Amino acid sequence: MANKNEPTRNLALELARVTEAAAMAAGRFMGRGDKEAADQAAVNAMRTVLQTVDMNGIIVIGEGEKDNAPMLFNGETVGSGSAPDVDVAVDPIDGTRPLAFGRSNSLATVAIAPRGTMFDPGPFVYMNKIAVGPEAKGKINIEISITENLKAIAKAKNKDVEDLTTIILDRDRHKEMIAEIRKAGARIRQIPDGDVGAALMTAWPDSGVDVLFGVGGTPEGVLAACALRAMGGEIQGKLYARDDDELRRGNEAGYDFEKILTMDDLVSSEDVFFAATGITDGEFLKGVRYFGDRASTDSLVVRGLTGTVRQISATHRIDKLDQLGAVKY
Repeated sequence: MANKNEPTRNLALELARVTEAAAMAAGRFMGRGDKEAADQAAVNAMRTVLQTVDMNGIIVIGEGEKDNAPMLFNGETVGSGSAPDVDVAVDPIDGTRPLAFGRSNSLATVAIAPRGTMFDPGPFVYMNKIAVGPEAKGKINIEISITENLKAIAKAKNKDVEDLTTIILDRDRHKEMIAEIRKAGARIRQIPDGDVGAALMTAWPDSGVDVLFGVGGTPEGVLAACALRAMGGEIQGKLYARDDDELRRGNEAGYDFEKILTMDDLVSSEDVFFAATGITDGEFLKGVRYFGDRASTDSLVVRGLTGTVRQISATHRIDKLDQLGAVKY
């Protein structure tokens, strides 16, 4: 018999309401150049709707600290307070800059897993990552070269390396990685932000993306791991120290910067839930559309325990939602 404290019902469907609210609130700021206002709108909406979900949640992966509210901070409790006890990871806007400047692939995301199963990176917020979809699962190794990984992925997908499309954040720190990918002959998509969505694209058949490389956020890595568990993909990472002082502090705090962080390290339970809603148009999710007193959203909802992946298109009556007064859309 299942423990009454285990999240056996599909909480991902409830999480879709959370990401829909964040996306609709933040979508009003598309292209307006105000990242802070967009982020605040998403956070306020996400926090409000999270409190209505029947769970006893603690945010393990959040943004900012308690003194910097309204950010959803690490250690904050969310949910109604009833069972189950869960860890919560949030990224109210994955791709804040793309949203602020009206570019593609901005998402609102949230994930939950049983209490104590999510990796807590503490203050060490960067990690080197490699992520792939189902066909290349089990074939990657973050400790070997990019070229060797590309050859292994190509073999697993019955392609030539020249057929592969990689995706990587457009950062100066990736110059050597990009040079190696070019030398190997694979194609490259450089993105300004949003590596949760980029990791998911590797497991989305129609995205055309085969592998994610590069240093990005550790919180985003945990969120991606929750989604990829259900989608059948894989992500590996290693904590990345930005300087010698951060490396020293991490070692003193007991973090191992040489350890390969596998899927099981990032989230050790199969009973995970993930939801994402498009804010701006992307490869696999449309952005929010507004029609006077209505809005439409496109969401991805996944459950690790069953491997079910749903895409939900919804129409919302903004005039009715405004009457409730909880969130400004």
